[in-house]
Amino acid sequence: MPDLGRPGKVIAVHTNYPSRAAQRGRTPEQPSYFLKPSTSVAASGATIVRPNGCELLAFEGEIALVIGRSLRGVSVEDGWSGVAGVTAANDFGVYDLRHADRGSNLRSKGGDGFTPLGPRVIVAETINPAQLRIRTWVNGELVQSDTTADLLFSFGRLVADLSQLITLERGDVILTGTPAGASVVVPGDVVEVEVDAPTMPGAPSTGRLVTTVAAGTTPLGAFGAGPRLDDLQRAEAWGSAEEAGLAPETTFLLTAELKARINSVGTATLSSQLRKRGLDNVSIDGLQSTRPSTRLVGRARTLRFIPNREDLFTAHGGGYNAQKRAFDGLGVDDVLVIEARGETGTGTVGDILALRAQVQGAAGIVTDGGVRDLAAVSALELPTYHRGGHPAVLGRRHVPWDVDLTIACGGASVQPGDIIVGDADGLLVIPPHLIEQLVTDSIEQEREETFIAEMVGAGEGVDGLYPMNAAWKERYRAWLTQQ
Repeated sequence: MPDLGRPGKVIAVHTNYPSRAAQRGRTPEQPSYFLKPSTSVAASGATIVRPNGCELLAFEGEIALVIGRSLRGVSVEDGWSGVAGVTAANDFGVYDLRHADRGSNLRSKGGDGFTPLGPRVIVAETINPAQLRIRTWVNGELVQSDTTADLLFSFGRLVADLSQLITLERGDVILTGTPAGASVVVPGDVVEVEVDAPTMPGAPSTGRLVTTVAAGTTPLGAFGAGPRLDDLQRAEAWGSAEEAGLAPETTFLLTAELKARINSVGTATLSSQLRKRGLDNVSIDGLQSTRPSTRLVGRARTLRFIPNREDLFTAHGGGYNAQKRAFDGLGVDDVLVIEARGETGTGTVGDILALRAQVQGAAGIVTDGGVRDLAAVSALELPTYHRGGHPAVLGRRHVPWDVDLTIACGGASVQPGDIIVGDADGLLVIPPHLIEQLVTDSIEQEREETFIAEMVGAGEGVDGLYPMNAAWKERYRAWLTQQ
């Protein structure tokens, strides 16, 4: 049985628990991995240091597989037989440094002490891998509790998948993912993780893996990437926008009933009601739609491109950049609104990302720039508003910069959570706190206009009727009682 000293390799799985996948809003089709240095391993009772200048140190309680023998090319059925035992693990990470890793997680999750393991190993032969439980406590409060009964990828599958190309050696460790509840800790917090099998004879347990959080005192050097934060990182570190304190700005509930009421009135009517409230500069102008007959109603999510500069594109254009994060983060009824500065000399979205938005349930895409693969994007059911097609990739003119902040698009200011309404008449940006009364007044306005149109069709003149004077309003009230 290997000890828990210094494994040759520590391999971590990104997402494996359905509860975590639901929390993140994305479920992987296949497992994906990253490496953690063996120097990140620490024992129970150790202290983890949050780097100076960083805010978002997050814990992730996990079950660690300890490999018992050399494995290469094993089957899914034989994968579990290569595991000597399981223990508790904590996959700590600093979200302030994720931008520097380009998906490798080296700096954000590879720091010394960032992989506590232990304190004991449960022998694999004595347990059923589908009957384990993982729990995490912060300062004595239970914050994570889940089982291995419905993992996305079984332990045997993980071992088999990795062994297709990588020789797993005795003592190597595989971190098997974290359930929902992972969140941020601060200096002074104590985090405990335990793995057990409560339904099995003897209820074997690893005991509690204890880690205390301390504050770093040495600033990170200017010769390396420093901390950088945005609301996406805060939401993912805390586990949700609500836990991060962002919910009031981003989670306005667009119910099916409210959408139906919005769709019952025209954008021209909504525009006139906005103007009555002193809001004239709320239209996104100069765009055309791939689905002009489809009504667009949704909540704004935002993405900003800045003008291309070669060094900035090298640093921010590749990997899991802001553009990809924005599309991956879309949900039902979201409208991704893109600031492209009216630049039409390149595409800001293509067929793959547009398809991703449609699969996620998004309501539409609005960009004041160009669209790549325009024919394929137009073939999708998702309405996309744009300034025209262009074959070039975004690096010709743009750097994907940041998400979910106030932007400018087509001459209008757009904030995350604003209501976007679009049709053949154009696009409107509606502050969410106005929408209920705005729609109520718009419905009444269209009733009045139906009456006025009926009267004009019957031969009445418009003087005094449009708008209605007191006499016509009295006739209108009588007409309403007959409808």
